[in-house]
Amino acid sequence: MSEINLIWTPTAWSEYVSWQVEDKKTLKRINELIKDIERNGLRKGKGKPEPLRYYPAWSRRIDEKNRLVYNADEAGNLILFSCKGHYQDK
Repeated sequence: MSEINLIWTPTAWSEYVSWQVEDKKTLKRINELIKDIERNGLRKGKGKPEPLRYYPAWSRRIDEKNRLVYNADEAGNLILFSCKGHYQDK
């Protein structure tokens, strides 16, 4: 099985880097969710995957307050939109 390419939006990358300093436990959870997406696809696995209503993307729970928002493009790349906060907060 080939590895999926990750494409980080500037917002998602900035949030990911901030977790490296702020909270290693949350960073570890984000990495676990990304690996789970690579193994199981967009729609099933850890973090209660669910489609967003008004945006063509999916989300998974990092913790009670934060969500990983993502989708895949036609080439199969995993696009990461956000990993801090809740999409309804934005």
